[in-house]
Amino acid sequence: MQGGTLTSETLAQYSALMVMKRMYGEDKIRRFLKYELDNYLSGRKGEAIEEQPLNRVENQQYVHYRKGAVAMYLLQERLGEEAVNRALARFVAKFRFKGAPYLRSTDLIDEFRKEAKTAEQQQLITDLFERITIYDLKVKDAVVRRDRNGWVTTMTVAAGKYYADGKGAETKTRLAEPIEIGLFTARPGIGAFAQKDVIVMQREPVRDGEQRIVVRSAKKPAFAGVDPYNYYVDRNSDDNVLGVTDN
Repeated sequence: MQGGTLTSETLAQYSALMVMKRMYGEDKIRRFLKYELDNYLSGRKGEAIEEQPLNRVENQQYVHYRKGAVAMYLLQERLGEEAVNRALARFVAKFRFKGAPYLRSTDLIDEFRKEAKTAEQQQLITDLFERITIYDLKVKDAVVRRDRNGWVTTMTVAAGKYYADGKGAETKTRLAEPIEIGLFTARPGIGAFAQKDVIVMQREPVRDGEQRIVVRSAKKPAFAGVDPYNYYVDRNSDDNVLGVTDN
């Protein structure tokens, strides 16, 4: 039935992703998330009938594998890995070794909602699983200067959020969410990038349109990014990290 592969293939992909996180560290995860995101965006361009949200996916691999991995990783970032594990444990306990009535995607989502403590988290679950949500996050410029307390980086960030229908038509919606902002000594996801290259990683309120975000650091950055690890379904995964220039 619709949504069936969310409860099998998406969860299998999530399990593999969390093993990778444990083995290689969360600062290596961008490379895999970017791969999944880019393949999802490519897949939706070639959809011949109609894209479905995750709760109604119809065996569409670019949705249940590619988008599913990105959605589940962001879910555990916002709710917490332990909260997602509790939801999955309840889901398994409820349906293991049982006959009809069989599990549905909505049963899994209901368990996630039990762990969502705020209206913001509830909305995130809606956006990830019940709608086709596309973000447009970009660093337009990033300038660094030194003062007596260290380094001050000023980023100009352009942001937007859209809901799409199954045919790809988009409607702009309000964006007002805390999103990761990062400063780095190397570009995330490239080469031997690791924790040692992270100067600052913090969440800042991001809204529609352009905004300036100022970040202080003890070390001079070489790169700055908004959603630098590609947690979100961003229509262009390459423009959210930019080299920093001197003021």
